[in-house]
Amino acid sequence: MNLAVSRLRELLGIELPIVQAPMAGVQASALAVAVSNAGGLGSLPCAMLAPDALRRELETIRAQTARPYNVNFFCHLSPEPDAGEEARWRAALEPCYREFGIDPSAIPAGPGRAPFSEEAAALLAEFEPPVVSFHFGLPSPELLARVKAWGAKVLSSATTVDEARWLEAHGADAVIAQGLEAGGHRGHFLSGDLTAQLGTLALVPQVVRAVRVPVIAAGGIADANAVAAALALGAAAVQVGTAWLLCPEATTSAVHRAALKSEAARHTALTNVFTGRPARGIVNRIVREIGPLSAAAPRFPLAASAVAPLRARAEAQGSGDFSPLWSGQNASGCREIPAAELALELARGAMV
Repeated sequence: MNLAVSRLRELLGIELPIVQAPMAGVQASALAVAVSNAGGLGSLPCAMLAPDALRRELETIRAQTARPYNVNFFCHLSPEPDAGEEARWRAALEPCYREFGIDPSAIPAGPGRAPFSEEAAALLAEFEPPVVSFHFGLPSPELLARVKAWGAKVLSSATTVDEARWLEAHGADAVIAQGLEAGGHRGHFLSGDLTAQLGTLALVPQVVRAVRVPVIAAGGIADANAVAAALALGAAAVQVGTAWLLCPEATTSAVHRAALKSEAARHTALTNVFTGRPARGIVNRIVREIGPLSAAAPRFPLAASAVAPLRARAEAQGSGDFSPLWSGQNASGCREIPAAELALELARGAMV
């Protein structure tokens, strides 16, 4: 095992150089616990959890594993709601509302995802999770200091070399190099220019050369061979998301599971129609008809509330036409096997 891998294992207290990507909406504590107990780093997505729900999940994790685990938060700036922006978005969706008999004026507005806050930091301090990761940069220096006060190691995602350098300079203990292939939201925070985003094979070695902290490769990694390739490029570990989505511990919906097992999974796109921020998912009806990147979509995360009733109606009919079917470009690793078994299979790539 190379020195970079050994260094990160020691830093995070893990046995396997496998990080389970936090995936809001398709998992809860069960997946995180399974991966941590297998020796990897399980992750709990917290951006969509209210304080009471977050407390319950942390209590469950603490009761079910003594291994290190990660809690993940977003660091976006919450935009002020704009009535005109919301009206334009609902007008774009109006034909779909009409099809399902939905009154757009009856749909409540709401952000859906909250950034890391004083309240969240205070709650975490009661549990002292060993690893805290962030998406869209890092929180304020004051909040970051609170996290580090109990000894937590801090991870965050970079989509460019400049972002990786920024994260290192501002306190990240390791950088997740998120390639263009990765499913879910882009972690970009210095620029919204998607043309600056690199693929994993191009991004990882450049980030490894640019920073001194360990680098975790993410994007398109679905099997042991891909793990071996990422480590050969200098990564200290890999972060895997999509491959876990068919595991029994995941809460992936029936329509999402069906899409991942179909030919549709071979066609993904970056789209902002579900939240207002580019995220990679399987192309479905709303992505084709409204996006993939719509100028009418409100700023993140305000686009989500207007789409929610369409998703609910369609899913009730067994359709994923209006669901965020998050997936990376390589869904070939998705298998209906226990998460611990998948973690061990992926880790074989570190033994090459």
